Amino acid sequence: MCIVMMRLNCSPMWSVVGLLTLLLLPLWEMGCSGLSFNSVPLPPVGTYQRSCEGGAHHRQRRSWVWNQFFVLEEYTGDEPLYVGKLHSDVDKGEGQVKYVLNGQGATSIFTIDENTGDIHATKRLDREEQAYYTLRAQARNRENNLPVEPESEFVIKVQDINDNEPKFLNGPYSARVPEMSPVGTSVVTVVATDADDPTYGNSARVIYSILEGQPYFSVEPKTGVVKTALPNMDREARDQYLLVIQAKDMVGQMGGLSGTTSVMVTLTDVNDNPPHFSRKSYQFSMSESLPVASVVAKIKTLDSDVGPNAEMEYRIVDGDGLGLFRITPDRDTQEGLITLQKGLDFETKSSYTLRVEVSNRNIDLRFLSLGPFSDTATVRLIVENVDEPPVFSLPLSKMLISEAAKVGTTIGTVSAHDPDSTNSPIRYSIDRNTDLERFFNIDATTGVISTAKPLDREVNAIHNITIFAMESCKCSYSALSCIILITVTDINDNAPVFAIEYETYLCESARPGQVIETISAMDRDEPQSGHRFFFSLTAEAAGNLNFTLRDNKDNTASVLTMRGGFQRHDQTMYRLPVLIMDGGSPALSSTNTLSIRVCDCDPDGAPQSCGSEASMLSAGLSTGALIAILACILTLLVLVLLIVTMRRRKKEPLILDEERDVRENIVRYDDEGGGEEDTEAFDMVALRNLKLVRESGGKTRRDVTPEVPSLFLSSRPPPDNGIFRDFIWDRLKEADVDASAPPYDSLQTYAFEGSGSAAESLSSLDSLSTDSEQNYDYLSDWGPRFKKLADLYGHSDDGNLLAS
Repeated sequence: MCIVMMRLNCSPMWSVVGLLTLLLLPLWEMGCSGLSFNSVPLPPVGTYQRSCEGGAHHRQRRSWVWNQFFVLEEYTGDEPLYVGKLHSDVDKGEGQVKYVLNGQGATSIFTIDENTGDIHATKRLDREEQAYYTLRAQARNRENNLPVEPESEFVIKVQDINDNEPKFLNGPYSARVPEMSPVGTSVVTVVATDADDPTYGNSARVIYSILEGQPYFSVEPKTGVVKTALPNMDREARDQYLLVIQAKDMVGQMGGLSGTTSVMVTLTDVNDNPPHFSRKSYQFSMSESLPVASVVAKIKTLDSDVGPNAEMEYRIVDGDGLGLFRITPDRDTQEGLITLQKGLDFETKSSYTLRVEVSNRNIDLRFLSLGPFSDTATVRLIVENVDEPPVFSLPLSKMLISEAAKVGTTIGTVSAHDPDSTNSPIRYSIDRNTDLERFFNIDATTGVISTAKPLDREVNAIHNITIFAMESCKCSYSALSCIILITVTDINDNAPVFAIEYETYLCESARPGQVIETISAMDRDEPQSGHRFFFSLTAEAAGNLNFTLRDNKDNTASVLTMRGGFQRHDQTMYRLPVLIMDGGSPALSSTNTLSIRVCDCDPDGAPQSCGSEASMLSAGLSTGALIAILACILTLLVLVLLIVTMRRRKKEPLILDEERDVRENIVRYDDEGGGEEDTEAFDMVALRNLKLVRESGGKTRRDVTPEVPSLFLSSRPPPDNGIFRDFIWDRLKEADVDASAPPYDSLQTYAFEGSGSAAESLSSLDSLSTDSEQNYDYLSDWGPRFKKLADLYGHSDDGNLLAS
């Protein structure tokens, strides 16, 4: 059996050369009786062979033979594209065999005529989407559907056509190349890809060319490497170039497809321009009062380069201010900054001349042939004179004065001078903020400092005062100050006293010779050799039989008992006068009394109870315990009284008898008018709910005061209160329906004046219509301001009223 597929090679000679197969094809068709081939072109060399019967060959039964079909992509015909034909030797043309196709694209893309085995493509194929399809062919008996041939797998390969243009997947490009680069310097490599089959024809063979960018740049046709094409391209003249690169397939031949991309080339800077000063000479002015490290001048330098290639270095190469000035570059602007290294003095030197040099910090050796990369200029600095304040010979002075010095004693002298050429006289003064109590004075012309008050070292041992020096003939009052430290030296003017306030306890069981206290002393004075204290009993206490004093020779003394058997009942307190003397010259002494209390002590000698207070305590209770008990009892009594008061208030009924008149009154003292008689109680009934008063029927409530004939209690006949009652009643009804009113009784001031007053008018304007014995002629003597009143009230000589 022999199965024939499209483009099968039945001759062994095809493996040698394909042309021989084309020549032998008619003979092959004659030798292989019963086999049919399609008329499509034969496949290339290397396909599988099959054996044929007839002629000199011995027919041998073989199974299905795998082979490969070819179909052209992008077929646009109206009819399905014929791919090939399948045929089995078993098929005798009687319709007993049917052909079945399975695999990729079977029935959807590829169809087979089950009777003839013809394969067609029903859709347009795109090799770039799928380059080949693997299918399986089978021949079956039409009656029982059993296979008559083993299943065989074959491939339908999509044959490429040039239907895809080259594309730059990484474009557009940007590249950088140094300026002044030699011709042929590589800039960037552009890559275009073509989706067509690179193994078939020239559809994917790309050639590069440059459309825009000549004559500055070129591109390698095969590699896509962009290179410089002109020498000495200057960044300072032009720093960017836009290139358009084209890629064309079919090796650039006519009919090929093309694609383009852009390349932005930026020229980077190199140090090919030397720096230079904008001028050859500069002149600046500076004040002599400028502090050290101040910038006195800025020099602008020009350099066409940028970045590190424009970084400058400055130095002073000559001049008369080499040690006085320094020049450094500004990090941001690369300007030359001339700074002051020492103080200026117009009186010493009024101008300086410097010669400065600038050069590039980073020099490219390739461009040294263009000339020296440095420049020089002359800078003249003029010092401006200012009115300088006086200068003290010593900014800080230390002086000593004894606290025993009398008022007016000279302590020391300060001195200052005018640094200006005028040498003006100086006036001195004390900053009183540093000498608030005015202990010192200073002579305004000589600078002599003296005491103005007695000094006390124990109150203030060091005085820190500030002295001002001012030019006396200047109106600007420019002044300088210095600090004077005045130390007050000590004299022995304070007697020694006890170091602390001692509380000495003596046990009843004390033995003779027992030390009951060790005392020490203190002295506000501070002798240079240190303190030395001497302790003794006063003459009056020296002969007592109870205690004695022992000086320990170390500025302390011990108090000892001379007997035993001390009893609190006999004496609870002893007072021992102690005389303390210092070692000063002259020596000072003082008498200090030591209080000794007799106590009941425990076996370890710790005092338990002292003095007569122990006999007052019963049952072993101390004073603190008794006070705590009394406080608890008092607290309980207060709580009981509060509870009783609250219960009584709860038991009292709200409705009271008429004879019990409970009132809530507001006493008003801010009324203008009537004086003390007008200070009357305001009845709260009108501000309560009047309906409650009316409904009580003679009974009064505790929270509502009984109704009274009038709102104001007065000795005068009461006016008609109907207007007030109606006014307040209306306001109460408004408050009852007010949602924002507080949920409790509150006082509201309505400020209703009423319609009239029971008192008569106090105005004297009514006197025009009545006879009056008052004489107002004196109003004419009060001047023009009272002319109107004089016209109203004054009388003429004939007794008639003056016209107004």
